[in-house]
Parts: sequence; structure tokens; C-alpha cells
Amino acid sequence: MNRQAQSALLFLLGAALWHAGTTDLYLRYVKAGLRPLLLAAAVVLVAAAVASVGYGWRRARRGAWATPGSGSTSGSGSTFGSGSGPGPGSAPEGHGHHAPHVSWLLLLPLLALILVAPPALGSYSATRTGTALQQPLAYPALPATGPLRLSVVDYAGRAVYGKGRTLEGRRIQVTGFVAVDRSGTPYLVRMALNCCAADAQPVKIGLTGAIPPVLQPDTWLTVTGTYTPRTEKDPVNGGPIPFLRVTTAAPVPVPHDPYDESWNT
Repeated sequence: MNRQAQSALLFLLGAALWHAGTTDLYLRYVKAGLRPLLLAAAVVLVAAAVASVGYGWRRARRGAWATPGSGSTSGSGSTFGSGSGPGPGSAPEGHGHHAPHVSWLLLLPLLALILVAPPALGSYSATRTGTALQQPLAYPALPATGPLRLSVVDYAGRAVYGKGRTLEGRRIQVTGFVAVDRSGTPYLVRMALNCCAADAQPVKIGLTGAIPPVLQPDTWLTVTGTYTPRTEKDPVNGGPIPFLRVTTAAPVPVPHDPYDESWNT
């Protein structure tokens, strides 16, 4: 890989990162809070590509000016120390400063960003990974009236560790995607992030009550219901899974950000 190829690859990679960071594509890879760092990385890559092109252009100009007077001659007209090839330490034009062949592996993330838009992790991952529910440090205040619109993480934490004290007697709405385990138990799930999609882990709520007769995995639902003290152990890791007694369930579009970051904000 010569300097021109390096510069072109750096520029394209930076441009692809900029495109991902200025659209919703980046949410498939990292949490929303990392967007400024992603854009900064794109700017650095593009700047490095432009600087590399500028350096190569200035070096070529210096070489062009130095070439006409580069030989020193003796009185007999012969060139002192001349030989049939370039002198020691010199490199043929166009063959110096090559990067290792492994540099071409940078094409892989570039092609992935351009050609592949991976879907958010869904029911397949959720049913094969144990719940990642953690005890919250505190519970935000809830409105005194009206339905409680809670995240999966918030409801699960209040139901398990808060013993449902802030949920009893309230109408609750929760949105997530459907997952069904091998025993047929339906869950409402959100994948929670620490940093990026590679470390996403599910938080699950079991569904009971007026469950729709047909549940398609990965369908997004807004479920309205009430708190129930029922809990079960996750069959994967033994973690606690609270339940919600369903009164109504309605399909909804996939949200703008399919991941839940509320547990580490």
C-alpha cells in the first residue's frame, strides 16, 4: 500500500464515520453519548488523509527541484562515485514508504459501514443471554396521577428491588420487543448498553394476564398493565425476572434508539 492508497483509505474511512455519526446509523454500534467522539474521530481521519496528501505533494516538488543538479562531475567529465543504480540509502521513486500489506484490512470496517447496516440485537440474543438487571442506586420520583410510562429497566428494578412499592395500584405502560424462551414464556425486553452493541445485555419482564394470542418474536409492543409480585429466575443465569399483568398490548414501530442506556446515565 503506497502513500496515495493510504490517504484515500483514511479519507474514505473518515467520511464513512462522519456519515454514520450524522445519521442514526451510529446507534446500531455505540451509545448515543459517544456521538461527539465518533465525529471527532472522523475529523481526525480526514485531516490525516489531507495532511498525508499535502506531505507527498511537497516531497515530490522538492525532489523535482533537486534532480537537475544532483550529479557532481570531475574534470574528465565522469561522475564521481556514479554507478549503474541508485546510491546507498536511496529508494526508487514511487517505491518508498510503503505500508505493510496488513493495512488493507482497514477496508473491512469501511465496507461494513458502507454496505452493511446491522439490525439491533433482538430476541435471538435475549433468549441466549441472562438478564442483566442491577439494583439501582435510587428511584426517580414518579408522577402522582396518570399512567406510569416506564422503561423496561425502570419497571424491573422497582418490581424486584423496590418490591413494587411505587407501582402498586398504578396503571403502567412499558415498551420493548417480544422474546419467547424455550418453555414458551413471553418476555418484553430491552437491550441495555454500557458502551456499544458488543456489550449489550437484556433486561426482561415476563408477561402474564391478557397476552395477545399470537406473539411474533422481535415485534415491538407497548404493553399497558399493572404490577404483580410474581418473579421467576432467568433460565440462562438465574437472575430475577419480574412480571407485568397485561391488560392491553399494541404493536409500535421500532424506536429511534432501540437500546436502553438508562441504567448507566
